[in-house]
Amino acid sequence: MEIDPPAGWRLWNEANERVILAYRPDVFDGGSFPPPCLPTVYVTRGQRDRRPGGQRTETDTWFVTLFLEPEVEYDPGRFESRAAAIEGAVALCERFGAGEIDYRELYQVPRPAYFEALDELTGTDS
Repeated sequence: MEIDPPAGWRLWNEANERVILAYRPDVFDGGSFPPPCLPTVYVTRGQRDRRPGGQRTETDTWFVTLFLEPEVEYDPGRFESRAAAIEGAVALCERFGAGEIDYRELYQVPRPAYFEALDELTGTDS
């Protein structure tokens, strides 16, 4: 299946069991938007475990996860196939790029200046 990311998103990596899409890597370069805050969408087979040496359970379930920072994530659901997960990921990317994801709710520690800059980038009217 060919992956056609929406405007602003780039196919960062594609493998059989993992696809990574990145949002506006041209602006998350250390200026207003630090590189660790690069929004990424992961499509993975089986639950993605970030801990080194962690065991990943092999399943036929696919997961889509939006990461706004290493510890800030949004999990919109599970999918029965890779193709369905990719479609779900592209839809999530479209929603994020259109400012339809309320990222403020995902942060435990508010970052007002960063949110304002991200609002401007995504066209969100806060």
